[in-house]
Amino acid sequence: MTHILNLDGCAPVPLAHYLKALGILRLVAEQADSQARGWWEGERFRLATSLCREELEEFFLERYAPTPMFNPWGARSGFYAGSSESSARALLVQIEKAEHPRFAGFRAASAAVRDVIAAASGGQKPEDGVARDQVIRALRNSLRGTSTLWLDTVVAVIGADEIAQPALFGTGGSEGSGGYPSAYMAAIDQCLLKRRWDHALSAVLFGENRLPRRDWDQTLGQFLPGASAAPWDLLLAFEGACVVRSAVTSRATSAGNRWMSSPFFAAPTSYGYASAARLDEFALNKGKELPGRGEQWFPLWAAPMLFAEVSQLFTEGRAMTRRGRAVDGWSMARAVTSLGVRRGIHEFVRYGYQQRNNLATHFAVPLGRFRVPDHSQPTLVCLDDLDAWLPGLHRQARAKEAPARLAQAERRLADALYAVTQHPDEAARWQAVLLALAAVEGVQARGSGFAAGPVPKLQPRWVVAANDGGPELRLALSLALQQGGFEGEHRDWWNTTRRHWLPLDKRRPRQFARSGTGRQARLQIGPEVVMQGRSGIDDAIALVERRLTEASQHGQRRVPLLHASRAAAPPGALAALLAGGVDLDRTVALARALMALDPWAWCKRPAPLTPAFDDRQPDDAWLVLRLALLPWPLKDRLGGEIRIGTDPALFRRLASGDAATAVELGLRRLAAAGIRTAVRAATIPPEAARLWAAALAFPITQGTARAFLRRLDPTAIEKETTA
Repeated sequence: MTHILNLDGCAPVPLAHYLKALGILRLVAEQADSQARGWWEGERFRLATSLCREELEEFFLERYAPTPMFNPWGARSGFYAGSSESSARALLVQIEKAEHPRFAGFRAASAAVRDVIAAASGGQKPEDGVARDQVIRALRNSLRGTSTLWLDTVVAVIGADEIAQPALFGTGGSEGSGGYPSAYMAAIDQCLLKRRWDHALSAVLFGENRLPRRDWDQTLGQFLPGASAAPWDLLLAFEGACVVRSAVTSRATSAGNRWMSSPFFAAPTSYGYASAARLDEFALNKGKELPGRGEQWFPLWAAPMLFAEVSQLFTEGRAMTRRGRAVDGWSMARAVTSLGVRRGIHEFVRYGYQQRNNLATHFAVPLGRFRVPDHSQPTLVCLDDLDAWLPGLHRQARAKEAPARLAQAERRLADALYAVTQHPDEAARWQAVLLALAAVEGVQARGSGFAAGPVPKLQPRWVVAANDGGPELRLALSLALQQGGFEGEHRDWWNTTRRHWLPLDKRRPRQFARSGTGRQARLQIGPEVVMQGRSGIDDAIALVERRLTEASQHGQRRVPLLHASRAAAPPGALAALLAGGVDLDRTVALARALMALDPWAWCKRPAPLTPAFDDRQPDDAWLVLRLALLPWPLKDRLGGEIRIGTDPALFRRLASGDAATAVELGLRRLAAAGIRTAVRAATIPPEAARLWAAALAFPITQGTARAFLRRLDPTAIEKETTA
């Protein structure tokens, strides 16, 4: 008969209670019921086993055999003489003398450890790193069975000459001046030898009763910081920690070695959680910032698993991205998304090993949950475009000379990226990433962090992911992808609008233009960079003004801004913009990020967009201005042309707030082309006039222009055709 037991004493947070769940499943499967299964449901662990509740308690009280855990290379191991070892030495001797069969494995392992110490160090405690490593290697070669579980948890061999110490158990099983094995032996003494805590086991397992108060001078250290616990909590948490074993890695995995020695372990990353701060990534030592202890992600699974399956999950525990092994918090987030889908993991609990105020010991601090999508989300493929660029940006933001604005911009981007991995089907999250990318480039354009390079080439799928059906994205796309050269010039990337936002190298279009090398490098900002990133209206006006200036320099009377395929501004979106229903600052900021889109990929396969815009049309007076500032002659039905010459003075008057004069000039241009309209004048406030000028930065199609012309003069195209 199978019993389903609710272990309410086990929870994902704190770490001690998570490890306790692993310990219970491991011990029951290895020593009582090999078919036992465990899984997470909400905030508790559930166990399916042939043992009923009473039998489970009886197993731990009477038959459970503790795993041997020793650290004869560290503090207070109990294997050496001296006053500092006295307490641990007394506990070890008591356990070695215990005659109960449950301690047979512990006694055998202790004897093997004493033999190794005698052979490797002459019975003396290792005093330096070389002697310590000799003892560890000798133990690895000599110990067998469950004795190796603890060894694999606290140390990992890298290559032939290096031993790493994963952060789960401090520094090789020690934390400050204390040793974890000595606390473990004290718990064995209290629970299994003296049997003083039998009454607490029910509360530890099932959480139904408050834990009785009793003298207990040991703590669970970083696993349960600042909270009281029974020795049963410590025993079972340490037993569970032995599931999180470190792998023996090779020197070939040199990129991030110290973060690869333990399952789901990564370099510390100070973003993706509300309380994040830059110092979370470091350990302070006499004022110096040293690499921090890292962070570890612990999986939660909803389907019942055998212990062998759980053990395999942690044994493999190497999250991979398309670029290789995950080595920091961001690449871990990218990797565990697909890993969770494959392995049935629905969530990860993220812990950071962070320094306490006394700078000697650490907390295992929960940094939040990372939810794995229910199925593979195709939009997450967009993030592949940023994988090679983000590490360089992170290094630039963490450099000593980096200004605070760069670190803040990089932090906002990282938080937006974390959020989008949790909500990949929400267009607003993708737009937040685009806005954060534009903010980073805004800092770079002012001379900070530009060594990382501008935002790399983005594929059209970004537009699909960020499309919320609103006018802002459609207008931003039209502004970002438009381009236009001059007669006699090849139409290529250099004529895109991005060169007006960033100082780009003409020969290397995906790099900044700069002079000098190393710390002497400076951006070379030419006169074509006119968008400052402060105001949407100002940037849109500056863009059109610059293009008019360049056209004049080439002896042309037009605005060289042509829409990309399926990326023109819809009339309904323009009407919303002119009516004040569009956030122009947000729109232009989105456009600055979308300027990184690959224009050739877009031309080959434009992203399908189906926004729901109404049939509203812009004001007739603005249509006059729009037709007077076209980049090409209008085509009639028979292929003829209606040429409307551009007057730069029209735009400059409008941008200065003088709409009346601008419309008057526009009417003259239309009349010269044979177009008669019912519009006679326009009287609007100066701010509205500037909005009208900004709206001219968004390109339209030939079809839209003809529709505007029919509205102003229904006979214009027919007159040109019959002529």
